[in-house]
Amino acid sequence: MASRPSLKPKPKGKGGKKGSSAAEDEQTTAAVAVRLAKEWSTWTMKKAKVAAHWGFIPLIIVVGMNSGDSKLSWTQLLSPV
Repeated sequence: MASRPSLKPKPKGKGGKKGSSAAEDEQTTAAVAVRLAKEWSTWTMKKAKVAAHWGFIPLIIVVGMNSGDSKLSWTQLLSPV
């Protein structure tokens, strides 16, 4: 099972950058935000794919039970006879 992406930015190493300007800090912050957005969107799409895969047939059964004139029970709907 895949783990969720971390919200913490990765450490820059020992001491970080010396003499970095505010513009460079904003660019790195923006880069981290973009990377996190991509990770979360990938994670969300993977979960949505699994939910759609396993939920499609039950959805069709429920919609079929609630539409039309005849109301069938689960046993009548799923029995081969």
